Amino acid sequence: MKKIATIILCAMALSLSAQHSEIVKVTTSKLQWFEDAKLGIFIHYGIYAVKGVSESWSFYSGKISKKDYFDQLNSFTAKNYRPDEWAKLFKETGAKYAVLTSKHHDGVALWDTKLNDLSVVKKSPAARDLITPYAQALRNEGLKVGIYFSHLDWSHPDYATVFNANTKQRPASYNIYDFPKSGVEDTVRWNNFVAFRNAQMKEIQELTNPDLWWFDGDWTRNSKQWKMKELRQEILLWNPKTILNSRMMGYGDYATPEQGVPIVGQEGPWELCMTINDSWGFQHNDNNHKSVNYIIRIFADCISMGGNLLLDVGPMEDGTFTQAQIERLKGLGRWTKKHAEAIYGTTRGLPFGHFYGPTTLSKDKKTIYCFVLDIPKDDVVIKGIQNKIKQVRLIGTNETLANKRVGGASWLNIPGVLQVSLPADKLDENVSVVAIDLETPLELYRGNGGAIQNN
Repeated sequence: MKKIATIILCAMALSLSAQHSEIVKVTTSKLQWFEDAKLGIFIHYGIYAVKGVSESWSFYSGKISKKDYFDQLNSFTAKNYRPDEWAKLFKETGAKYAVLTSKHHDGVALWDTKLNDLSVVKKSPAARDLITPYAQALRNEGLKVGIYFSHLDWSHPDYATVFNANTKQRPASYNIYDFPKSGVEDTVRWNNFVAFRNAQMKEIQELTNPDLWWFDGDWTRNSKQWKMKELRQEILLWNPKTILNSRMMGYGDYATPEQGVPIVGQEGPWELCMTINDSWGFQHNDNNHKSVNYIIRIFADCISMGGNLLLDVGPMEDGTFTQAQIERLKGLGRWTKKHAEAIYGTTRGLPFGHFYGPTTLSKDKKTIYCFVLDIPKDDVVIKGIQNKIKQVRLIGTNETLANKRVGGASWLNIPGVLQVSLPADKLDENVSVVAIDLETPLELYRGNGGAIQNN
């Protein structure tokens, strides 16, 4: 998505990264479903799937002419687009929500916008609204509805009419799709564009009433120019329960890291968006798919640190997924179904150092879930548990696991290390999960040890 093509845009994106991390404080109840969801599916669907080029960025950066890019409209059919099948597949993965690109930076709408004629409804053989049936299909399967929407629009005649107010002067280099070529600003036209953006969002709101707005493309202007504060207020007037991602210049509800897995999870709610191969939308030559095992490991990392995974797929232009994508979604679904207890209804896990791998905790803190990423050469070790152990189980089986305490110093209240034996023939083909049931809510030893004074 953000393959910034010019130095100036890279600098601007970096300068705004701190603002992206600013999250509006919201009530826990509003975000509860999101924090409990753990897994979502991202769908980049648009005309870019016809030629299999990068969504919007390919014409922006000159890899394809603007004419050739928009000529893809003539071959975008969506002839096999069946959102009910999408929803069933997403539910099978264990996802609790999905996010569809209603409009990317190219400005092509997937619904019948009345504000211009740049839509797949008016300009392509698809000739129909694609987002309303998507939203209905998700809700039929009990999934929450997310809508991706780009603030910027490289096709709108009033978009490239002002510079970023934070730059203070005209940048030495810039792309004509973002800023006025003449160097002369026209704030009246810019305000017209912001009104256009808001009006398109109102159309989507009336069609789908999203549970979540997933914004993108905010980095080219500052929050006052975008009128982000006012936009947030307007959205919450439409639906006060709607959740907004962080690409609102400080007016979002949760953080949105992209592609790179955090080393330490943020304190508040967050979500990693990650592609299933190397591309957001469908690209014919991208066969560098992540393995099911890798995806599961990343997912385990996310929920261990209190976040969600938003796993991206790119349908082909006809509306179907490749077999490689389907296999990975189903493989993930096999694993989430088997290990649901360790995923849903849990919170972020143990601090680093207690277990060599991801962990989660039951909400009552009476069960620790340890994700065993590889075949262990010896017993699995968990350190620092002060509580009495009721039992240790292997999730997805009926196995109760042998365990013992080793070492410790009771006179200093230092617990022994818990060692758990895993049966090699019962391990999961991807990632196994050990559940440690405690007599009382978790108490951890976090000290530095001490000297033995008596033997």
